[in-house]
Amino acid sequence: MSQARLFVGNLSYQTGENDLQDYFSQAGAVKSVNLMLDKVTGRSRGFAFVEFSTPEEAQKAIEQFHNKDFQGRAITVNVARPREDRPQRSNWGERRDRGERRQWQ
Repeated sequence: MSQARLFVGNLSYQTGENDLQDYFSQAGAVKSVNLMLDKVTGRSRGFAFVEFSTPEEAQKAIEQFHNKDFQGRAITVNVARPREDRPQRSNWGERRDRGERRQWQ
């Protein structure tokens, strides 16, 4: 994972990608902003990933913005970690299968 990619958490649900682009550009050249949205509602999930051109600019952003107020909330800013593998969520199907087996016994 790139040291130039940052995780930004505890965002206001009204925060937009343009807000983040403008705010973080104070620390350097922002390559991309990826605001995480809820699949059903389309609303912000309260966190985003911001990628800078260089790791040095990203480090400057961490120092400048971590635990600082942004749109009324103290935001978390740190180097993004790789996504951890999570077990596939198939509980509904397993419960249904168990119920069907019970019917046949």
